[in-house]
Amino acid sequence: MKIANIETPVLVVDRPAFEENLRIMDGLLSKSPMTLYPHYKSNKCLEIVRRQLAHGAGGITCAKVSEAEDLVAGGVRTVVLANQVVQPEKIARLMALAGKVDLTVCVDDAANVAALARAAAAADVRLKVLVEFEVGLNRCGVATADEVIALVQAVARCPHLAFDGIQAYAGQLSHETDAAVRRTAVLETERRVRELKAAVEAAGFPCRHIAGGSTGTVADKPADTPYTQLQAGSYVFMDSTYAELALPFRPSLYLLTRVLSVRPGRVILDGGVKSFTMDQHAPVLPDLPGVRFELNEEHTILFSPGREMRLNDLVRLIPGHCCTTVNGHDRLLVVEGDAVVDEWRITSRGRAQ
Repeated sequence: MKIANIETPVLVVDRPAFEENLRIMDGLLSKSPMTLYPHYKSNKCLEIVRRQLAHGAGGITCAKVSEAEDLVAGGVRTVVLANQVVQPEKIARLMALAGKVDLTVCVDDAANVAALARAAAAADVRLKVLVEFEVGLNRCGVATADEVIALVQAVARCPHLAFDGIQAYAGQLSHETDAAVRRTAVLETERRVRELKAAVEAAGFPCRHIAGGSTGTVADKPADTPYTQLQAGSYVFMDSTYAELALPFRPSLYLLTRVLSVRPGRVILDGGVKSFTMDQHAPVLPDLPGVRFELNEEHTILFSPGREMRLNDLVRLIPGHCCTTVNGHDRLLVVEGDAVVDEWRITSRGRAQ
């Protein structure tokens, strides 16, 4: 099928740019102690996961039990759930997965450790645990070395739990546009995490993994980083928010739309904010730079686009946030040149539990 025949609006992936992004990440990690554990929330697509694993990913990171279930059903054997699981019903689902694959979950509370331990003992499974350390995002995680060590000790007392390291995600740095500020803050985070690792190991607990990082900070990681797991996800697609950071990755994800109506001084496209999310930056029109536009639910209105446009003309938009945009679609059409070469299902769309 040719791109001209695609029914719009639809998400498309430019295969050459996508594959180049995989290679760029390979290059960034080639001299690093980190192994890529790409975050599933960015693509929610098993076909992409298979390509990431083929490029050497050590496992897959996800945010939800339902995403982990999708990954395991799709054949992924190493899963890191970089989040807390506290609801008893979800803990039961977690234990069902722990009996099948190498599964890790995060904790930041002793009561949660105890609940996981009871469930793991009842299911007769062994569950790996990362203790989450708060490094400036002000979300989950404990804030001091003493608190981390207390949780590590609680985990160590549970025969069916295994302390596997520290989760330290500095997400507040992921979109810092000032490169000097970002790098300074990354190095400060590295210092804090290195000191924490030393304290945990001095207390008698080997710290096998330090997990975290992002697309926006991977290039700033020093060669001797204490991090072992890089949980970047957006690098495969990029978006208009990350574009401000001048990263080496290329945009590969587009919302493809059509001209629906041409009126004096304006052109109306057939895709609006129901086709891409607005939780971060607005989308960008790469083929119409500088054009002023307005977004509605089902339409995008271009004002004086500067060139003649006709009904059914195709217009590309780079989403402002790839992760949440993908979650609103069922499929990705993979294109090369003017041809559609594949279709990838977004298998975890809407999996929010």
